[in-house]
Amino acid sequence: MPWDKFVLSMASLRMVSGSLELLAAVLMLRFNNPEKALLVNSMLALVGPMVLIATTTIGLIGIADKLSWGKFIWIGFGVMCLLIGILKK
Repeated sequence: MPWDKFVLSMASLRMVSGSLELLAAVLMLRFNNPEKALLVNSMLALVGPMVLIATTTIGLIGIADKLSWGKFIWIGFGVMCLLIGILKK
C-alpha cells in the first residue's frame, strides 16, 4: 500500500529533524566545550519551531477539504499558543 504523500512529507521532515538532533549531540560531545555546546544547542532552538510549523502546515493542507474555516482558526490559535509557550522566556 503506497504512503500518503502528506504523511510521507511530514515523516520525512521529522526524520531530518531527528537526524539534526543526533548530529548536534555528536558535535557537542566532539567539541567537549560548554560554550560550543551551548552554541550548537541554540541553533537547534531555531529548527524545532520551524519543523513544527512546516509539519503542521503540510498536515493541514492534507486535510483541508475535511475542515471548516472555524476549525482552521482553532488549529491556528493552538499552534500560535504552542509557539508562544516555546519561544517566550
